[in-house]
Amino acid sequence: MYILRPDEKTTPVMLYTQQSVVRGDLVTKQSVLRVNIWLRTDGAPRYLHILKPHVLVFGGGPAKALSYSEIYFPASEAVAFHTLPPTDEPLDYDSGEANRTMEAVEVLVGTFVMKGKLRISTQTEISASLEMARVNWTSIYDVSVSNPHLPQMATLQVPMALVNPNRVAFTLA
Repeated sequence: MYILRPDEKTTPVMLYTQQSVVRGDLVTKQSVLRVNIWLRTDGAPRYLHILKPHVLVFGGGPAKALSYSEIYFPASEAVAFHTLPPTDEPLDYDSGEANRTMEAVEVLVGTFVMKGKLRISTQTEISASLEMARVNWTSIYDVSVSNPHLPQMATLQVPMALVNPNRVAFTLA
C-alpha cells in the first residue's frame, strides 16, 4: 500500500475516458491548491496517480468492474475529470465578470452524459466559442453526470468538471 509523503495529499476524483471511468483518491502535492483545475496547469503530470481506484470498463457487453490498490493513469487519455464531494474548491471564474453568460449544454463523454453550463461571451454563440478556444480543457459548471447504460447508477451532481473539447461532443439542451 502506498504511503503518502509529508508533502502529499489525496483528493477524491473521477476521470473518464471513451471506454472507462475511474473513481479514487488522486495523489497530489500539498502545494496543489485547486485540484479541480490542475489538469489545465503547466504542473499537471503525465500520469495521474490514483489510490484505491474503482474502474468501470465499457465494451461489447455489460460494464466490467475492476479494483486495484493504485493506478497510474495517462493524463492524455482522460476526456473528462472532476473532484467529488465533499471536496469544495472555488470555481475558476469571476461571477461579476461582464459580458458573460451560462449556456445549457449536454456533453457526451464516452458512455456518460454531463448536463451543465458552458460559460461563454454574450457577444458570440457556442459554435464560435468552441471553434475559437484553443484549449486542452474546458470547464462545465453545475454538472449532472449520468450514464444511460447504467440506469441503476444514481445521477452525480458536481459544481464543475473539466472536459477535453477535442474528445467530447457538445449538444444544446
